[in-house]
Amino acid sequence: MPGDVLPYSIRVLLEAAVRNCDGFLMTKEQVMNILDWKTKQSNVEVPFFPARVLLQDFTGIPAMVDFAAMREAVKTLGGDPKKVHPACPTDLTVDHSLQIDFNKCAIQNAPNPGGGDLQKAGKLSPLKAQPRKLPCRGQTACRGSCDSGELSRNSGKFSSQIENTPILCPFHLQPVPEPETVLKNQEVEFGRNRERLQFFKWSSRVFKNVAVIPPGTGMAHQVNLEYLSRVVFEEKNLLFPDSVVGTDSHITMVNGLGILGWGVGGIETEAVMLGLPVFLTLPEVVGCELTGSSNPFVTSIDVVLGITKHLRQVGVAGKFVEFFGSGVSQLSIVDRTTIANMCPEYGAILSFFPVDNVTLKHLEHTGFDKAKLKSMETYLKAVKLFRNDQNNSGEPEYSQVIQINLNSIVPSVSGPKRPQDRVAVTDMKNDFQACLNEKVGFKGFQIAAEKQSDTVSLHYEGSEYKLSHGSVVIAAVISCTNNCNPSVMLAAGLLAKKAVEAGLHVKPYIRTSLSPGSGMVTHYLSSSGVLPYLSKLGFEVVGYGCSTCVGNTAPLSEAVLNAVKQGDLVTCGVLSGNKNFEGRLCDCVRANYLASPPLVVAYAIAGTVNIDFQTEPLGTDSTGKNIYLHDIWPSREEVHQIEEELVILSMFKALKEKIEMGNKRWNSLEAPDSVLFPWDLKSTYIRCPSFFDKLTKEPVAPQPIENAHVLLYLGDSVTTDHISPAGSIARSSAAAKYLTNRGLTPREFNSYGARRGNDAVMTRGTFANIKLFNKFIGKPAPKTIHFPSGQTLDVFEAAELYQKEGIPLIILAGKKYGSGNSRDWAAKGPYLLGVKAVLAESYEKIHKDHLIGIGIAPLQFLPGENADSLGLSGRETFSLKFPEELSPGITLNMKTSTGKVFSVIASFENDVEITLYKHGGLLNFVARKFS
Repeated sequence: MPGDVLPYSIRVLLEAAVRNCDGFLMTKEQVMNILDWKTKQSNVEVPFFPARVLLQDFTGIPAMVDFAAMREAVKTLGGDPKKVHPACPTDLTVDHSLQIDFNKCAIQNAPNPGGGDLQKAGKLSPLKAQPRKLPCRGQTACRGSCDSGELSRNSGKFSSQIENTPILCPFHLQPVPEPETVLKNQEVEFGRNRERLQFFKWSSRVFKNVAVIPPGTGMAHQVNLEYLSRVVFEEKNLLFPDSVVGTDSHITMVNGLGILGWGVGGIETEAVMLGLPVFLTLPEVVGCELTGSSNPFVTSIDVVLGITKHLRQVGVAGKFVEFFGSGVSQLSIVDRTTIANMCPEYGAILSFFPVDNVTLKHLEHTGFDKAKLKSMETYLKAVKLFRNDQNNSGEPEYSQVIQINLNSIVPSVSGPKRPQDRVAVTDMKNDFQACLNEKVGFKGFQIAAEKQSDTVSLHYEGSEYKLSHGSVVIAAVISCTNNCNPSVMLAAGLLAKKAVEAGLHVKPYIRTSLSPGSGMVTHYLSSSGVLPYLSKLGFEVVGYGCSTCVGNTAPLSEAVLNAVKQGDLVTCGVLSGNKNFEGRLCDCVRANYLASPPLVVAYAIAGTVNIDFQTEPLGTDSTGKNIYLHDIWPSREEVHQIEEELVILSMFKALKEKIEMGNKRWNSLEAPDSVLFPWDLKSTYIRCPSFFDKLTKEPVAPQPIENAHVLLYLGDSVTTDHISPAGSIARSSAAAKYLTNRGLTPREFNSYGARRGNDAVMTRGTFANIKLFNKFIGKPAPKTIHFPSGQTLDVFEAAELYQKEGIPLIILAGKKYGSGNSRDWAAKGPYLLGVKAVLAESYEKIHKDHLIGIGIAPLQFLPGENADSLGLSGRETFSLKFPEELSPGITLNMKTSTGKVFSVIASFENDVEITLYKHGGLLNFVARKFS
């Protein structure tokens, strides 16, 4: 049978195609194309109907705001706004709003500059933690009451209750008080984001199929994995595979559970929410055979980084990766989800682990109903979606097969500027020294040899320290990529325990934080007895949500900042996430390394990355004896034993109960329930966007681009981090000026993520990244030249002038334009700046799709050509006409004001993309369908 040799991931596409074949959105020919995957891969476009959609608040709010605005537009055109609602289950998790305003060493500090409209939100209820004594009910292991603030003298356990999380006393299984840092951060979060939360609650009331997971619950991908995933859907007595797309790149984590899913932009997500499919080129599927087993000192993160580097070298961009081989069965589900979660970093669409016995065992441990589990197993085996090690019929046929021997993977970190630059821990000292010597680039800092040994005195909290190149100033175990894996988090806790017992400590000026992916993580860290040791080293729970990884770190102390500036030091951040682009964590932290959680703790103790762990001690004990990393590194047996004891049914059941009970702050939050959202014209958070302002009942023909100026002249590897607004709002930025003019102080600015529901703020934050390198300027800065006047301005200010003058804009770029994953506003922002087209050497496919989806033409130089080879300076004006009948990959003539004419490719891949472009983008296309 042809289906028997298909990769498992393609079988999921095929099932969805057969189930949704209606002769219109899904045709029989498209179904047969998927069945004939072996010959049609990479050559045809196919639609895919995912079972559900997952949004997170940073990128989910513009999607929901667009839905609200679409209701207005449909009403204006004479349609029924009540028809506008998601057609499939849509879950929105409010998990990206958290900022680390308070941590252990700064608990008395004022909130992080960039806070919200706290005074305007009304008086917050006093929520200071009050210790509660819980009487012992006869448990022999406990001799008295539970106390949240200290270790039990008898049990050595520590527990704390975070609102809406299942943190329980390990003996009483009853809630106990929450840490003050979490409490304070949650209080500020609800006050700061009140308007956004009210809008989300309105959305959950008005739109069908929308469920909102309130703040403090956990990360989108973590909650997706622990609570929202079905593995197999049951709807109207019909069983079909669970699948999901969403506005978070970490959606891919669920592929480790055998659920097909990947991240898409807000535009495509909205299309799925409206009952339309996602279109993708029928992908090549790379079979990744895992063999062997890793050594005891290698963590899951080492495996992730090893596979990431290998797959990036092989080249899997735009492809599916599917894992098979004897090594797969040796990986737990948490190992698999960690590996699957990193697939955006090596460019694959997704990395799929088919359901097998390990999956079923995991689901049983997490409380899956046994009858449903049996039904699931029977169904998956019947439709041949179940992977069996004793597969007598052999493995599927793949486009390409690569082999990775797990024995070859060594402990490593990744950095100092990009996640793909992996460094073995044993080579770390030499590699950092080489980075100091190298010219400024992807790895180098170009520090003069005579300055590489410079130190600067730092006076902090009554003591004197020395900062030098390589000094660690940020160490964060954050809620991204790996906290879902108990083995690596427990390893960090056990290492912290052994370090404290050995008399080691972390210097107080280092900004340390622990932001778990969900309450489950805090639960097992707490009940294992390691949480207080992490806290002792400064790694105290600060809250639940994206923080350090997206730039939401509280500012470093003035003393540290001054010392760094005085010595022009290359200081370091070490974090257990997957984002380490230069300048992302903090402007003054130039080197950022991704590492496993135990290594984050180890480097924090060392206080520097410029260390050889094999030969240099971390410190000394009370007797003066040198303590090395191998002295405190926990064995795999230790970690495995605790993992088995703690990752149990009660955790998952408690988490589900807490989610279903809701958050008391959320439950008491007032919100409107009108059909149309009552926009507040004074709001700086929620604003009706202007995408539909010129919407007509019928689309007009594509307009020519005439005498367009170049807004930005960019080089290679411009990421969506460079384009899309993220992090805190700089006081000198165009967005800050807008907010200041509306009466806000810098303390009330909040972050770009929190204000993604306001297109005026987001447009001003587009191309505002301090590391943006515009060739017109010649150095990293969010600036450009307004050529009619010759002024050097912020990008928004220049674009605003061009729009007032009626001058269209284009962007010139090099290779891999739009790589990265902060994608939702990377197309919307340029569109609202007045950009009509981007002309690049090549694109990240997802970003190119987003440009089309918003109405920007993606133009491409002919192979072998670029702006330099064509003698373009970017100071010319450019003109281009579209023919009445566009076709995929059509070649057009671009004319410049200097008289030069050259050919460019209109990078449309199919008729659907052309249709969307003719409508002015997907939003207009969908709105017209309701009118």
